[in-house]
Amino acid sequence: MPLVPQRADVPVTVDESKCVDGCTLCVDMCPLDSLALHPETGKAYMHVDECWYCGPCAARCPTGAVTVNMPYLLR
Repeated sequence: MPLVPQRADVPVTVDESKCVDGCTLCVDMCPLDSLALHPETGKAYMHVDECWYCGPCAARCPTGAVTVNMPYLLR
């Protein structure tokens, strides 16, 4: 089954145009291992829908490609 390049319904989205191939900073920072590198593109993506909305993945991204979509009630 092919992976969807960018889903809008997950807590963390990654802008593939800004994501650096092979960079693992956001993947390494996630305490839940929710992020992974796509085996074909080398870009980060959220492979499970679990998220604590803690934000280190977005804070550690040097290009600003990672966005944590904080639910309204947690803001």
